[in-house]
Amino acid sequence: MPTLALKIDVDTWRGTREGVPQLVALLQRHHVGATFLFSLGPDNTGRALKRVFRKGFLQKVSRTSVLEHYGLRTLLYGTVLPAPDIGQREADLLRAVQEAGFEVGIHTWDHIKWQDYVAGKDAAWTRTEMQKAADRFTAIFGQPPRTHGAAGWQMNEAAYAFEATLGLDYASDGRGTQPFQPVDAQGRDLGVPQLPSTLPTLDELIGVDGLTPDTVHTHLLGLTATPPAHGFGHVYTLHAELEGMKLLPTFERLIVGWKAQGYQLVSTADQFAALHGVALPRHRVTMGEIAGRSGVLALQGAPV
Repeated sequence: MPTLALKIDVDTWRGTREGVPQLVALLQRHHVGATFLFSLGPDNTGRALKRVFRKGFLQKVSRTSVLEHYGLRTLLYGTVLPAPDIGQREADLLRAVQEAGFEVGIHTWDHIKWQDYVAGKDAAWTRTEMQKAADRFTAIFGQPPRTHGAAGWQMNEAAYAFEATLGLDYASDGRGTQPFQPVDAQGRDLGVPQLPSTLPTLDELIGVDGLTPDTVHTHLLGLTATPPAHGFGHVYTLHAELEGMKLLPTFERLIVGWKAQGYQLVSTADQFAALHGVALPRHRVTMGEIAGRSGVLALQGAPV
């Protein structure tokens, strides 16, 4: 049976408080697995305002109604309103997700800070941010993290390398077609195995070619109608602020559709475990553009 891993990025305090419990309830109702990746430090979402100058940003937010999905208060955190510390405020809720049987991992410490700056930062800055997230994760869950999924699919070479230092089993930091082992310019292993997101996200699709929240699931189900020939399955990234809230009905239609197509819906940990003993292809990692998303993000590059 082909697998489709559900990777849930939790970006904000509101997404944690409201979206996560609704997703847990939905997933339990359908008896499917998933991985929750948490933002563990301050919610500075309001500081994203400067992205208006980024190519494609205004077009994207006009299609996906940022105010509707995130709420006015969230869009003021870190500017007019103080930034709430998500991990400190919601530790019990985060532990409850793990206790419900779902894999938990690191999304980031400060989502806005990582997404907007990591690509241009040095190794010391990168390690500091990742260590803060790892320390908070360990304090909340009583065990070290085993996986990481980069905020906004933003990475640099030091971040890949430090994932191995942190002792992670694998990560899901970018976009691509299948699991792979990243390598550096010299062909040496770089960090841990990657399970990249293989499918477009709802906010990349809605508003394009007439797709709406009521019809976008048919497009995605068309992309998954035939399982990937490589046999490794798919990874779908969703967001607590979208699929966990206003787009919850859309996500439920996807769950039902994927199960009807014969997919086993699992966590990324389950999908990684199935790779035991498999010699993964080795690829460079790069930065590039994805249709429907502003700026550049981490991509699975050329094989070596």
